[in-house]
Amino acid sequence: MEEHTIVLIVGAGPAGLATAACLAQFSIPYVIMEREDCSASLWRNRAYDRLKLHLAKELCELPHMSYPADAPTYIPKDLFVKYLDSYIERFDIQPKYNTAIKSCTYDEGKECWISLACDAATSRVVMYKSKFLVVSSGENNAANIPVIPGLHDFAGEAIHSSLYKSGTACSGKNVLVVGCGNSGMEIAYDLATHGAYTSIVVRRQVLGNISKINGNVVEFEDKKESSFDVIVFATGYKSMANTWLKNGESILNNDGLPKKEFSNHWKRANGLYCASLARRGLAGLAIDAKNIANDILSSYDMHRCETN
Repeated sequence: MEEHTIVLIVGAGPAGLATAACLAQFSIPYVIMEREDCSASLWRNRAYDRLKLHLAKELCELPHMSYPADAPTYIPKDLFVKYLDSYIERFDIQPKYNTAIKSCTYDEGKECWISLACDAATSRVVMYKSKFLVVSSGENNAANIPVIPGLHDFAGEAIHSSLYKSGTACSGKNVLVVGCGNSGMEIAYDLATHGAYTSIVVRRQVLGNISKINGNVVEFEDKKESSFDVIVFATGYKSMANTWLKNGESILNNDGLPKKEFSNHWKRANGLYCASLARRGLAGLAIDAKNIANDILSSYDMHRCETN
């Protein structure tokens, strides 16, 4: 089966939704696909209960829609998800859920992107031909867990932060949190408030890097050892765009992130764009979405003039 569209958006997280809304303002046809069964699956399914946006709401709005006037300054996760649902409804965004991209290749002869996607419900592969391609699958689409000798044989429970919800079940337990970013520090605090005995591993100071694991015993680089019941890896995520974007050498590095720094990262040749891969959060993706839509509009208007 073959489908044609002007713009193909890969990923229905906040970046993909924002790009779709901006394109809709210009009446530019698009298709947005998402491998999960919902939009913004990171926020809905892989975020801990106490999560709030770390910046004020004015810096975390998607284009063309503000938060409710009575919303708190720092938006909690559940309210952000409701905001996204309202955003989808307002701009009539209709993602193709359960549709996983397999490959995207630019056809020089036909001057279009050829993308293959699999419908999980039917196992049917659909070919999409588009003038423009927007990579908005996110920098957070695969958990990043460091390679540590003995980890697979750890006698306790080891999880990535994407599976952590709250510290309720950890009361009285020795818990090691690996990573000291926003998630790591918030999870450590949440564990402590639930009565866990919490330690933190960072690259510098506190406990230092992990050397190896033997049963429940974690050995650190300074040769000190401690026993833990649970390890939570708040070690971030990684982009998987390089696994399916076959002509992305000009825009993405080996880690699946933009080669160029913000704010020159979002566009390359042949109608290829990336949204929210520059590690600038919601404020950055809103800028990306507007830039992408405006740039596509200029090319789209020219294309329509040539074909009329």
